[in-house]
Order: sequence, then structure tokens, then C-alpha cells
Amino acid sequence: MAPRVQLEKAAWRWVESVRPEDIQREHIEIAYRICVPACKRGACRRNCKGNPNCLVGIGEHAWLGEIDENTFHNIDDPNSERRDKNTFVGLTNLGATCYVNTFLQVWFHNLELRRTLYLCQNTRAEEHDMDSDYEPRSICEHLQYLFALLQNSNRRYIDPSGLVKALGLDTGQQQDAQEFSKLFLSLLEDTLSKQKNPNLHNVIQQQFCGQMSYVTVCNQCGRASPLPSRFYELELNIQGHKNLTECVTEFLKEEKLDGDNRYFCESCQSKQNAARRIKLHSLPRVLNLQLMRFVFDRQTGHKKKLNTFISFPEQLDMGPFLEEKGIKCVYELSAVLIHRGVSAYSGHYIAHVRDARTSDWYKFNDEEIEKMEGKKLQLGIEEDIAETVKSQTRKPKCSKGYHCSRNAYMLVYKCQREEDTDPMETNVEVPGFLERLVDRDNRKFEEWCLEMADMRKQSVDKGKAKHEEVKELYELLPAEDGQEYEFVPLEWLKKWLDDSTVTKEIDNGNFLCSHGKLHPDKVGEAKRISVKAAELLFDKYGGGPRLDGKSSTLCEECVGQRCRVLRLKNQLAEDYKEVTNLVKCPPKSDEGYWAGKTSLRSWRQLALEQLEEDEEETKHSNGKTNGEGPEITNLDGDEEEMKTFNEDILCRHGGLSILESERRLVTEEVWSKLRVYFPKAPQFTQLQEPCQQCLRLEREGKENEALNRMMASEQKSSLLNLFQEKNRPTLTKWPQETDILYIVPLFFVDEWRRFIRRPTKTTPVSSVGNSLLLCPHRGFMFTFDSMLKGDAQHIALLWPDEWEVISRHFLVDQPISICRISEATPNGSSVEYTTQPELCRDCREGFIFQQQRDMREYAQATVYVRKVIDDKRLKDAAPEMNVSGSEAEDEREEPVAKVDGERDPDFSQIMHAFSVAPFDQNLSIDGRCLTDDSATLGSLGVIPESVICLKVQTLPILDYELELFVERLCMPEEGFKGKDIF
Repeated sequence: MAPRVQLEKAAWRWVESVRPEDIQREHIEIAYRICVPACKRGACRRNCKGNPNCLVGIGEHAWLGEIDENTFHNIDDPNSERRDKNTFVGLTNLGATCYVNTFLQVWFHNLELRRTLYLCQNTRAEEHDMDSDYEPRSICEHLQYLFALLQNSNRRYIDPSGLVKALGLDTGQQQDAQEFSKLFLSLLEDTLSKQKNPNLHNVIQQQFCGQMSYVTVCNQCGRASPLPSRFYELELNIQGHKNLTECVTEFLKEEKLDGDNRYFCESCQSKQNAARRIKLHSLPRVLNLQLMRFVFDRQTGHKKKLNTFISFPEQLDMGPFLEEKGIKCVYELSAVLIHRGVSAYSGHYIAHVRDARTSDWYKFNDEEIEKMEGKKLQLGIEEDIAETVKSQTRKPKCSKGYHCSRNAYMLVYKCQREEDTDPMETNVEVPGFLERLVDRDNRKFEEWCLEMADMRKQSVDKGKAKHEEVKELYELLPAEDGQEYEFVPLEWLKKWLDDSTVTKEIDNGNFLCSHGKLHPDKVGEAKRISVKAAELLFDKYGGGPRLDGKSSTLCEECVGQRCRVLRLKNQLAEDYKEVTNLVKCPPKSDEGYWAGKTSLRSWRQLALEQLEEDEEETKHSNGKTNGEGPEITNLDGDEEEMKTFNEDILCRHGGLSILESERRLVTEEVWSKLRVYFPKAPQFTQLQEPCQQCLRLEREGKENEALNRMMASEQKSSLLNLFQEKNRPTLTKWPQETDILYIVPLFFVDEWRRFIRRPTKTTPVSSVGNSLLLCPHRGFMFTFDSMLKGDAQHIALLWPDEWEVISRHFLVDQPISICRISEATPNGSSVEYTTQPELCRDCREGFIFQQQRDMREYAQATVYVRKVIDDKRLKDAAPEMNVSGSEAEDEREEPVAKVDGERDPDFSQIMHAFSVAPFDQNLSIDGRCLTDDSATLGSLGVIPESVICLKVQTLPILDYELELFVERLCMPEEGFKGKDIF
């Protein structure tokens, strides 16, 4: 048995032999565990919560003895945030922005690009007053300021959130890094082209842009069709290749166009077999090579990562790959971007970058920057990350001057030029207006360092003072036997000894019982300390109320109530047997008491619950008198479980129930024993009369039921056809025997039929609410044509004689009728239909507009997709719906798939339903192709319950750039789009 349970039992063991009225002071002190021996230091592994005299294991060990002053604070040394000499500055990862940080570091180390950005005009910063707070606005301004901080900041790392926010990036979602690189360079090119300095207009083209062409040669006539194109990077397929040379060779390899992919030759004016290849004409100074590690998987419909080892050289000779031979074009490796992880949708990005000034290699991992030993690139540890993949491919041996990686996804090569060795070319000066901003940030950083150092000192001084206080007070805490004492919360003592929390005032309010004294069950959460220690603690920290050990603090009432409850719980089993036998004896004349039959069957369980509830009430300060039964909250039936004895024979008015079958008489002896356990239970003698109100209501209820039956019978006989839905008038076939019909809401008819079927269980219908069919101007809301097309589902039509009956039996707020008017004309007779009240045209037009808007803007609606095979178009795509187009011919179709209308058609959903890859999907509705992937369903004319036709069509081999664009467009989880940046 746990010590805490043992202490609990020992504190109340005396109740077996002591009645509540015989309780003495010694019993109260035993209940409050005043005399439980105190624990010695080293005897307890942790504090004994059940013992108020145990003062060990509450945090005192951290203060006793000598303490290192470094433990008095939790503030890191601010100098650890300072940039070391001759090191670079890192970038904070804002959640999922490591891919942005890698590119920023690569572009920062492009000295020519950095120099160009510094030359961009920034009028706001140049005119900036150092006393005002300048903040960059445009993307160019943010990039300027960020590069200046990366160059001259005193901080070890800086926050790029300003630039990231200006770009509109989601910091919680990892985007496509390669797509980000392309779009950002395109944005930068557009920004520089608008600068006043003409020397800046073509910097991006000079740095990153190369020229190539797609050349298609017809096999029939030999005509060559070149298509010039620019590129900022070469996207190289790595699947099936071992080194970079193989990847570039495949990129330039000739492609055969035959079969379904034949080329339309303008000279031959027909489709012909042809050959296509890419020709490189010029290369940029900085050559970005994208290794296509993230590819689309047709089977899963998602991207996957290729963990293929690729070998690449430190020096790359691109001369053999140029169309013009004999040109020397040697590049040197300047950066390698790494993706750690095995999935295309997760992982971490880092960058290895060569310093253009010293040729040293650095690893940039967000805030952390590490210089590589020697002058060589070292990728070893980065390749260990991917060892979790199933295919444990052994790393191939690399020749001298080569590197091998399974995680590299972008290689940056810089063209070797003589001017690169010029010291002037490697020195980039920060403009004065940016330098002033950096100096301002550095001053803020230095002020922060001084503030943190001062806070550290204050924390140490405070800790030393606390140390002396605790050492002095802890020795005074124990209360000696026979001396005065007080109680304080255990949690407060722990927080007082915990230097990481602020010590608040002492709060004993939670320890009070309903009588305003110390609750006996709260002793386990309090500690008994000496009065001298209590005086010092309350004088310094304040609080209250003070709980001393006098009679005014220890609650005799709570102890007595607990004693009563525990004794009754022990006596309950014996009383249950006795009551069971006594109930069998009938009471004498006029001496019995009414008891509920349900209560008698479950009184032992109710008594036990009542005792436990009484015991629980003594554990909380709720202001109620201990021992009271719970209030009766359910007097209206048996919907909730019975809580109080004899509650089952109470009526809703608090009197004796009129249902004699639910109660029985018991003797006075039985009732007296039950009253011990249920002192507040409802008591009714044998002579007590049942509730007079219930008797009166019972009589009135029977009379009302009879009236309702009579009313229902009369209404049914006079409106039999309406009730049975026979011989009903319709608008489509207007009855010839009448020129007027009356209109009521269908809701009224449904409610009336419900009353006729069950008149004693349903409230009679008293009125016809025709105002539901009227607008605020009291005009009718439907036309004759609209009721023919569907609005009639809201109304019911009545014959004139039926309307007379309705008018007699019900209160009608507004009669509504529709009349047929026939007129003779030279061409025959014409028929018109009018309503009374007349149609409100303004409200009707607004109603139609809202209906049309709801058809375009909707959520939680169903849209169907149906697959058409053999290039046949459906005539009947769905019940009651037609899809326009050419005539149907021997259609073959697959089942319809539902698409959730809460978002636009998802290529992935369609792919899983029909096993059709996104790039093979041709969607159309009403003969119109759905090609705009950025449009909404409503703008495309797709309304709820529409049927979209899916035709499988394999795309022919297009121009290489266009083919890549289509594939990216169809990717279901492509997260990065131009609009996200611009």
C-alpha cells in the first residue's frame, strides 16, 4: 500500500469507534495529521504529499551548499550572437524557408550580382534621416539591405522575414526550390530593366542567360526549322546516368519524331517523320545546372525524389557541347545546393559555396556556417542523410577533381576569366546609404548586448540574495512538537525554491472549506511550518488568509461530517438487509409513508452515491451546508437519471404524483431508517392527497383530446380529397371546369395532414401563413411559368370549394389565387394567367439574380466527371441532363466519379478514379474545353450536378519547353506559382 494511502486511512481510523457528537480535539488533530513524524533529509526520494510535516524534496537541494553563479540566470551570453572575425553571416529559418536561404547565400557570393544590386537607385534610403525608422518596401530594397547586412553586420545571423514577406512566400510550406530560382531571377531581371542606369538593364542576361535553339529537320524534304530560345539554367535528366557529361549529352541528343508524334512540315504541308535536337549557341558567365531529382510519378500522381549518385567535376569544359567548335569555355564549380531527405515534399536544403576572394569552401545551413578544411569541397556528411532509403546503393569512387553526390539538386559553375584574379574585382564596397542602415542595425545589436549583459548581472545578484534567504529560512521551516505552527501551500514552497519562476504572494484561498477554515482534505497539499518562518515569508511576499494551528483554523464541522459519512458507509450493508425484510410487512392503518417503487429498488445505490456526494462536498468550498441532498432538477419525467430518493413520485409542481402504480406504502420504521441516509428526501404520509393541479390538468387533457378528435374528423370529411391527395388540380393541365385556383404553402398542408392522422399527439393547425409566399411589398413571388418549371414544389393548389372550407376553419392572413383569362382573337383564342396579389417584379428579379449567383458560387455541391472512350461524345451524360456536342455514336462510358465542389476539379482525384494521368486528361462541358487551371468552377459555367466529360488523349511530343510547362501545370501538388511572388 502506498504511503499516501496509509496516511489517509490512519487519519480516519478512529471514526469506527467515535460518534460525530463525541469528537475531541485529539481526533481533529489526527484527521489533520498534525502528529505525523517529519521526514529526515536523505530518507525520502521525493516529497511525501500526504504528510504535512515532510519538508524534503521540495527543491531545497538546489540551494543548500555552494552554487555556481551561472545557475542564477537563464540568459545566454549575448556575445554568442556576435559574428566572429572573418566569418560569414547566416540566415534565420522562418519555418520552411531553408530553400530561400540557400539561394540567397549563393546569389550573395556572386560578387558581380551583389555589386549590381548596390548600384540600384534607392531614393528613400539615400534621403533617409538616421533619426527616423527606415524600412525597405520593394523587393529590390529588401535585397539591397539584406546583402549589406550579410556583408557588414555584427550579428552571427540575420532575419530575412522582410524579403520573404515582400515575395509573398508561405513560411510554413516548403515550395519548389527550382521553380523559386527561375521566378526570382525573372523578377530581378524585370526590376533591373526599369533602372535609370542603362548599365544595369542586361546584368541578369549577361550573368545567367544563354542562347540555344530547338532545330527540327524534316526527313522528307530536309527543311530545318530552328526555334531560338533563351535559358537561365539547363534542366538535366539524371535518371539512368552516372556523371554530368552523360546528362548534358542526353540533353543535346537528337530525338526522333515519328508515328503519332510526326512533325507537320510547312514545306511538305503534311505530317512527316523528323529529327529534333537542341543546339547550344552561347553560355552565360554563371551556368546553373538543375539536376532533375524531383520527377512526376505517373502511378502515384505525385512527385518523387531520385536518390541517384551523380559525378560532377570541379572544372567543366563546355566547349565540346557548343554548336560553334573551337571555342574555349571552361567553368569552375562555385556552389552546390543540397537537398537532405528522401521525399520530394519534405527535407532540408543547404548550400556549399566557394568564397570568390579566398577560394575557401563554406557550408551554409541557415543560421550555422561552417568553413571546410583545406580548399576542397567536402560533401561526405551530407550524403549520409539519404542512407534511410530502401536501395542502399554503394557510393561510387570519384576520380581526382570530381565529386559524387546523391543529394545535389543544383550545380553552379562560374566561367574562368582573367579579371577574376584582379583584387579590385573581388572587392565589393557597400554604398554609403546602405552602410548607414547597417551601422544603425549594428548599434541596435550592441545596445541589445549591453541590455542582456545587464540582465544577466541583475539575475546573478538576485540569485545570490535568494540563496542567502533560502539557506536562512529553510532551517526555520520545521515546526517543533508542542510549538505554534501555520500552514502554507506546498506548490508555493516549490515555486519559492524554483529560481525559474517568479515568486508570487502566498494564496491559501483554495485550502478553505465551506466554513472558511482549513479543509481536512487539503492537508496533503499544504505544509506545516513554524510561526517564525511563516512571519518572515508573509512579511516579504504577503498573501493570506493565515492558517494557524488554533481551533479557529481546524474545521470541527468538516471533521464531524466526514465522520458521519464514513460511519454510514460502514453501516449501509447491515441497514440494507434490515430494510429489505421490513418492507415485506404492510404498515398499520394511517401510519405509512409513500415511497417510490424505483427508489425502493435502488435505495442502496442512491444512498452510496449520496454519501459519496456528501463526502465530495466536504472537499470543496462551495458555500453549501454539508450533508444536503442535491437540488431536484428533473421533475418533469424520466428523461434523466434519478438523483434523489423519492424523486420518482414527485410531480412537476412538487407535490405527490397522481400515478399510484409508481409508489407503495412503507412502515414508519422503514421510513425512519431511510431518512438517515436521505434527510432531505420528499416525505409524504399515507393521508397525503395527490397534486390537485395534476388532477385538474389530467381532466382538461382528456377533454382537449376529445375536442381534437372531433375537429380532425370534421376537417377530414370536408377536405377528404386534399387529405388523400386525390383529384388535385395542376397547372400543366388546367382544369376546364374552373377559371380560378387558390394557393397555400405546401408546409401548411403537410402540417394539417399530420394533425388529422394523430389528433391527440399533434397540435391543431389554426392559421394559413400565406405571407411566406409574398415579398416585403406584399406581392406574389412566383410567375405562372416559374411554377411550371419548379417553383410549384413550394405550394399546394386548392379548388374553390376547398378554399371556402379553409376560410371557415382557419385564419388566413392573405388569400392568394391564380386566374385563367381567355380572350377571343382573330387567330383563335389566347389564354393568360394572373395572380392576386400581383407579381412584384422588382423582388422577382432580385430573387432570380440570387438564384443565378448561387449556381455560380457554391460549396459542398456535387459535380460529376464521366470518362468518354473511343473519342465518342455522350448524348445523355446523366439523368435529366444533356451535354451538347456532336451526335452520339456507339458510346462506351465508364462510371461517373464525384468531385467535391468545395474546391475546383482536382487532377489527382480524377486520376485515382479513372487511372488517367493529369497530362492525359482532356476535360470539357457542353462542348467547351476546360483549359484554364486557375479559373473557378462557377466562372467556367460548371454548376452543381453538372457533368464534366473526360476524354483520354495522350499529348504529342511538343517543343521541349512547352512540354515541361504542361507537365508542371498538371502537377496536383505544385505549390509555387508566379502570382505567389509577383
